[in-house]
Amino acid sequence: MAKSTIYAGLEIGTSKICVVVAEVKRDGAIKILGVGQAPSRGIRKGEIVDAEIAQTCLNDALLRAEDRSDVMIRNVFLGVTGSHIESINNAGVYRLPPDQNQITEDDLEDVREIACNVDIPQNHVFLHRIARKYSVDGQDHVRSLIGRTANTIGAEFHVIHGVRSRVQNSIRLVRQVPLEVEDVVFLPLAAAQVVLNKDAKQHGALMIDFGGGTADYVLYAEGMLTASGSIPLGGDHITNDISLCFQIQHGRAERIKVEEGSVIYDDVPPGDMIKIEDENGMCVGEVERGLLNEVIHMRTREILEQIRLRCSEYMGMLGAGVYLTGGVSLMRGIDHLARDVFGVRVTRSGTASAAGGSAASYENPCYSAPIGLIRYAQLMDAEKPWLSPLAKLGRRMADVFGSWTL
Repeated sequence: MAKSTIYAGLEIGTSKICVVVAEVKRDGAIKILGVGQAPSRGIRKGEIVDAEIAQTCLNDALLRAEDRSDVMIRNVFLGVTGSHIESINNAGVYRLPPDQNQITEDDLEDVREIACNVDIPQNHVFLHRIARKYSVDGQDHVRSLIGRTANTIGAEFHVIHGVRSRVQNSIRLVRQVPLEVEDVVFLPLAAAQVVLNKDAKQHGALMIDFGGGTADYVLYAEGMLTASGSIPLGGDHITNDISLCFQIQHGRAERIKVEEGSVIYDDVPPGDMIKIEDENGMCVGEVERGLLNEVIHMRTREILEQIRLRCSEYMGMLGAGVYLTGGVSLMRGIDHLARDVFGVRVTRSGTASAAGGSAASYENPCYSAPIGLIRYAQLMDAEKPWLSPLAKLGRRMADVFGSWTL
């Protein structure tokens, strides 16, 4: 990297809207310049349901980020999520022309196009097409393909796609601020860049970004992105369960969940009660701790088991185990429950591997995804230095708003 570069990442989540401004140094280190966040309204399960209210929240977060970083933000890397996002692995093979026996860049483009030629629903748009591996004449995991003697080239890609209108809604919201969207990124893919190191990806790891409205996941095996997706359940659903079970307001239910709750309920002494207080600190009722924890346990187990079911064919590949991040990963006992569900080592992780110095304040798992957007931006620019930001922006936005691909 020839010089330091400033990036901005934007997460529009169910619980919060977060803008991170960071400087990527010449040696690749990330320095957080400022973070702005606001409580998220108008967002449900990671998707925009009231654009006007959501825009007010976005403006609040943006102004705070600009004030704290002393940077005027013009472009952002936008993170998206939602249960509409799906993924698939697809492979293709290309045979070199009879009069040619060495691989060229054009041959690689041809095999990539074949491997990425996936039928998706008409109302969907491609978000990411990520190479998993290449093969030459049947030999897997070949690198340095250009100039290699071959008859056939094989490629396998992990393809992520989602509903076009929902992706467009997020882009429109950002443009109305107004900001320009530098790129659109599936949020757990970004979070994985700061939660999982190279060794974890190589040995096999499942990362779960446990947020308010969704539980997003990516799974790596043998260093390759192998599975990804989003479950439309998160911390807000746990809070709703508490609110309904004990007939208390949502805000009080959230406070009890965070301050008193745990996913472990079978070791709570009978009769252990928790006081419910109003805004003035006055006791307005009590709930049984054991029952509270059981409510939390049941919903959390359901979410984790849904992810396990989706990734069931890869469970034997998780040598590095499961990594939990996102706000809900801070819940007491969740690592023990995840170990019981997945049967492997479980690690609760923030963003310590991504940045140092002033970034220490943001090692909280809540910031994994927005800081991951900064790392993702850095990696994309390093891989494609010949494309200017304006050129990339024009290509990507023309795709999502015009043709069938993003």
